[in-house]
Amino acid sequence: MEIRGVWIPNTDSLVLTSKQRIAEAMDFLAETGFNVVFPVVWSKGFTVYPSQVMAKLFGIEIDPRYKGRDPLADITAEASRVGIAVIPWFEYGFASSYNQNGGHLLAKKPHWAARDRNGNLLKKNNFEWMNAFNPEVQDFVLSLILEVVNNYDIAGIQGDDRLPAIPSEGGYDYLTVCRYREEFNCNPPHNCKNRQWLQWRADLLTDFLARIYCEIKAIGPNLFVSMAPSIYDWGFQEYLQDTKSWLDKGLVDIIHPQLYRRDFKSYKCLVDKLVIEQFSCEQLQRLAPGILMNLGSSYRISPDYLLQAISYNRSRGIFGEVFFFYEGLRADDDALAKVLRNGPYAKAANLRTYALTKVLPPRFWGLGG
Repeated sequence: MEIRGVWIPNTDSLVLTSKQRIAEAMDFLAETGFNVVFPVVWSKGFTVYPSQVMAKLFGIEIDPRYKGRDPLADITAEASRVGIAVIPWFEYGFASSYNQNGGHLLAKKPHWAARDRNGNLLKKNNFEWMNAFNPEVQDFVLSLILEVVNNYDIAGIQGDDRLPAIPSEGGYDYLTVCRYREEFNCNPPHNCKNRQWLQWRADLLTDFLARIYCEIKAIGPNLFVSMAPSIYDWGFQEYLQDTKSWLDKGLVDIIHPQLYRRDFKSYKCLVDKLVIEQFSCEQLQRLAPGILMNLGSSYRISPDYLLQAISYNRSRGIFGEVFFFYEGLRADDDALAKVLRNGPYAKAANLRTYALTKVLPPRFWGLGG
């Protein structure tokens, strides 16, 4: 069986703006052969569901665009109706805002800010960041995840290139510097790419992922912990995502590295690297790469590339993929959806069968306790 997934964002997409649009999208995806959706639930400092955690800490229960509604409840109900699994996607992770100087989160909780080596608010590619090493911040993000797990009929949860993650330029806040100094009897290196400094901070994020994994499995052993990180080891160097360690320690059930390349040859090279260098045969059963389907109006995958990518995945023992993102399926009178529906996705595939046959038990190596 195969993972056939698609991300549903709330940027450049109207799906979440009404219950009717959600229902239409789920019908469409079921007809096209998809079996799992990854709807955004945490973005730009707001939730896409009524959150008591956010109401208590920040006085804002839900993204104002959805006030009076619960898009996550709508999507779980409509997806269940047509046999599609829902894995909520915590898109922003430890990012607080985009070009807003930290946004309302850091305005209320300035001590949550991540800092670069000059003491400035950590900013990279226009995203501003909370301090992923601060126990308060970790507790906050985990509380959002557990709120969703406890209150909605879902198949699991998903992190991405911002969860667990933080730009490697970060970690120079007072708390993290003191922690490092206690362990090594010196200040962190000025060079943020120093190997020991990279690994030490990455290990802290891996420990947090282990905590997420344990908490979720305690609630529901069959719930998926899904991750869509940046590719290794670029993601390790730039965002402290040690995905090799995540896999070796059994901390992810399914993983979707973002193989966002705009031509098949480049995509094929990344798949080969994963299969040959990074994943064991056992770990390969957890892999369903992220494929870039569209990006605003600037890019859309060609039908040939789409078919080549899926075919090559299967030839390398990869049984699934996840597409970024939904709107690419609807362009040109649903052209790409028709390609899938009449080709590789013509025969139905059930995610629950995948869960029973493909997901392997975790191995908590070296986690202490």
